[in-house]
Amino acid sequence: MKTKTKINAYILRSSAAALLFSCMIVALSWAINVPNHPAKFAAPQDNTALGVNGHESASSVASPRIQRDRTLTFADRVAYQRAIEEVYWQHRIWPKERPDPKPSLDTVMTQAQLERKVSDYLRNSQALEDYWQRPITPDQLQAEMERMANHTKQPAVLREIFAALGNDAFVIAECLARPVLAERLITELYAHDQRFHGELKRRAEDELRTHRSVRQMKQTSGMYTEMEWIKSERTPDQDKGGSVSPGDDGKAVKMSSSEWQESVQKLAKDFGFGVRRHVAAFESAGMSAHSQNAAPGEYEILPAGKVGPLQEDDEHYYAVAVTKKSQDGLKLATIAWLKEPLRSWLDKAEAQVPVTLAAVSADYTLPEIGSPSVACTDDTWTPTSLTNAPTAREFHTAVWTGSEMIVWGGFPYSNTGGRYNPSTDTWVATSTTHAPAGRESQTAVWTGSEMIVWGGVRGRNYNQQYLSTGGRYNPSTNSWVATSTTNAPAGRYDHTAVWTGSEMIVWGGVGSDYFNTGGRYNPNTNSWTATSTTHAPAGRYDHTAVWTGSEMIVWGGYGGANPANPRFLNTGYRYNPSTDSWTATSTTNAPTARYRHTAVWTGTKMIVWGGSEYYNIYDNTGGRYNPTTNSWTATSTANAPTGRAGHTARWTGSEMIVWGGAALTNFFNTGGRYSPSMDTWTATSTTNAPTGRQDHTAVWTGSEMIVWGGVGSDYFNTGGRYCANGPPLVITNPATLIASFSATLIGSVNPHGLTTTVYFQYGTTTSYGSTTASRTKTGNTYQNVSVNINGLSVSTTYHFRIVATNSAGTRYGSDRTFTTLSAAGPPVVTTNPATLVAGFSATLNGSVDPHGLTTTVYFQYGTTTSYGLTTAIQSKTGNTYQNVVATIGSLTASTTYHFRIVATNSAGTRYGSDRTFTTLSATGAPVVITNPATNVTSSSATLNASVDPHGLTTTVYFQYGTTTSYGHTTANQTKTGNTYQNVSANISGLTGSTTYHFRIVATNSAGTSYGGDRTFTTH
Repeated sequence: MKTKTKINAYILRSSAAALLFSCMIVALSWAINVPNHPAKFAAPQDNTALGVNGHESASSVASPRIQRDRTLTFADRVAYQRAIEEVYWQHRIWPKERPDPKPSLDTVMTQAQLERKVSDYLRNSQALEDYWQRPITPDQLQAEMERMANHTKQPAVLREIFAALGNDAFVIAECLARPVLAERLITELYAHDQRFHGELKRRAEDELRTHRSVRQMKQTSGMYTEMEWIKSERTPDQDKGGSVSPGDDGKAVKMSSSEWQESVQKLAKDFGFGVRRHVAAFESAGMSAHSQNAAPGEYEILPAGKVGPLQEDDEHYYAVAVTKKSQDGLKLATIAWLKEPLRSWLDKAEAQVPVTLAAVSADYTLPEIGSPSVACTDDTWTPTSLTNAPTAREFHTAVWTGSEMIVWGGFPYSNTGGRYNPSTDTWVATSTTHAPAGRESQTAVWTGSEMIVWGGVRGRNYNQQYLSTGGRYNPSTNSWVATSTTNAPAGRYDHTAVWTGSEMIVWGGVGSDYFNTGGRYNPNTNSWTATSTTHAPAGRYDHTAVWTGSEMIVWGGYGGANPANPRFLNTGYRYNPSTDSWTATSTTNAPTARYRHTAVWTGTKMIVWGGSEYYNIYDNTGGRYNPTTNSWTATSTANAPTGRAGHTARWTGSEMIVWGGAALTNFFNTGGRYSPSMDTWTATSTTNAPTGRQDHTAVWTGSEMIVWGGVGSDYFNTGGRYCANGPPLVITNPATLIASFSATLIGSVNPHGLTTTVYFQYGTTTSYGSTTASRTKTGNTYQNVSVNINGLSVSTTYHFRIVATNSAGTRYGSDRTFTTLSAAGPPVVTTNPATLVAGFSATLNGSVDPHGLTTTVYFQYGTTTSYGLTTAIQSKTGNTYQNVVATIGSLTASTTYHFRIVATNSAGTRYGSDRTFTTLSATGAPVVITNPATNVTSSSATLNASVDPHGLTTTVYFQYGTTTSYGHTTANQTKTGNTYQNVSANISGLTGSTTYHFRIVATNSAGTSYGGDRTFTTH
């Protein structure tokens, strides 16, 4: 069996931390004002008011105060809940690797789940009044709204949420502010309330009185764990007298002198001592001799073999014992009793959810969202909120959903987590119901709708449990579903995981061995398929893995083909899931062997950086790996951050940002931004940066990097948001649709977080002389830019480049050229994807440039590449690309067809490339498309869509309204058949200068389908 303690010592910052394996942070509950009820318990007298009272941090407001009596029905609250969820869903990342389109919210969140959320917050609010007599006041809600508006990290998203709630201050207070405030209040009130935890405390005290020795600690009902500390300034090589693996490090946490002294002082305080005068009190406790270098007072008074006093934190009662003292060493044991989680208590205490809601008299003002809607300031740090943040931890995981950062697990062993919402600067606890067991060093991926965590380890140094379990967490429903263990890889930790778009691939890691095995997990079927071991890399852990879009590339780590003689590795392999095969990466010019480094995928290359080799060597080197050429290029070391391990790295779309990490006991709050296009480093600011740390997590939001947690001078539950904006990044791409007198210019721009104007320069020389119209782009990812130009000369070479400007500067793309066609010649054709594919029909698409001659054009199609069928001939003329469309019928259901475009003129015949489509089944759920609205006036509009009834009688209508909760519907229409049919409906009674949302809805006996949301604005 291999056991492993991280280099740099997993430094234990308090004895309590050795055992906090199940930190309970409560899931977000939404709350409302409810009728008064008699108190179920007298409120404890020593509980002070928690939360905000009065108008703290008041900001300027956007609307006057209006006082009125209002009430919200259960249905109202469900509708507003859906409106909020719709905003978050629209911002939820749908990974580009996924082949399926992003579904509607209704597909991923049922009506019952929305109603459950409302029921949960009704119960939460009722408990505050029933058990603590603390109903939330309008002043508190007003202050909470103002806090959100002033401290939002995503003002644009918060504005969307306000708009989805009708910019109604009452609704925002009740449905957005109250849930956050109620969660904070009830969590803090419940954590140390002796009315609910007193019985557990008395039981723990009784058991400690009757089990006073370390041996007897194991016989109590609490959870028992052990840990060893060793004070050593030497490297593991020196300790062992030779080279040792980090997987066989003596089953101990090694500390420097300063770390040892700090930890011993905290341990002494846990025993209720910590000054030298108490030594005499413990002379009979069997203390052994100790090093003269140890902390002189605290070490001496620590009693070996004696169980310390009962202590308390938010989730446990616990006690610590020193089981053995030796020269420069301590062995510790901890016993803990877990308090009943809040959710479990609430399920019993508030079994009946109130449904009769009293009218609320409130005097609210809509706060002005304080931050500007423009991007954050480049190279600046802002702290994340501490309110309701998860407990401090390291070796946890984090994913970015598009609207929230989800952190989970980690050491101390916890099955808790939290969702951080930058738009409201708030934390919401993840549910622990059906959550996987607490663990550290697991992996997590984001699928577009779920976070999948898998693997990890429980226990350090003794009785380690290597886990092959996992769970899928749905943030929309705050619920967990276990992953199957059938055919799952063996339990392990410090492995890697990537998301391919349809599967999670895990590989490597350490447990009972150094593993070269892995598995592909399909969440749709909840099943595992083993990865091939043929030509697989040697087993390893603390390596890295990236997904390229078609392959997983693993590199580096610690292990090797001979488990008895492991080593640091600079080898890598590419795994192709389509062929279940491995291919080695080149080692020529590869970075030196290392582990605990980082890797990112840029879209074309893998960049690895940092890490550790041979314990006391920390790298500030790296390499860029190009899988197309199977070659490495070293990253510059000029201005690179100091060498380190246990740091994080994230790709912004143009730069790799590394931050944090450690070298021995030096914990860094520094970092660097690496530009692969320039091969240059720029240091990240340390002003307001989080405290130095390692083994934290980081996510990229599209404009900011959020780091959280980790360990340094202590375990942290703090974090920071780093803004990375700058001049735009541009790429000039090859021109397309080149004709005799026209062409389409193509480029890519990354606005780099700032509003950016972009255009093309073009002409017959590199002086250009002509420009296209400017366009505006925003965001922090590369976006395509295309412009059609005409009035060109035939058979002429043109130069062009893209140009982009934002407030940080102007950037010019490289020069490219194209040559226009002659005045006349053979046609030029392109076969485009088929559309409106139904059970028995489809629409074929293509484009043709007649090239100055009268041209006939048609499609060939059939079930093979011999085709056999053709569409009617069409005639085209001119010198520009023109769309060609043909609808075909009498097809066979559930059948794959081939097709291509064919064009002929007097200069020759040209054939487009082959494409395929597969017809739908004969019957099924309707297929719908929401099309743009037309005939928009100040009070009316025409809604448009297409529906394929899919062989069954189908009712169809539109939903519309000022939010994505809609609220209005058009009259039902009935459609039949197996072809796409237009649907339209006129609506009136609208308000001028107002944006409306709408979508088509169709239902038949096979199901209901919802079209995508569209908007229009009345005049």
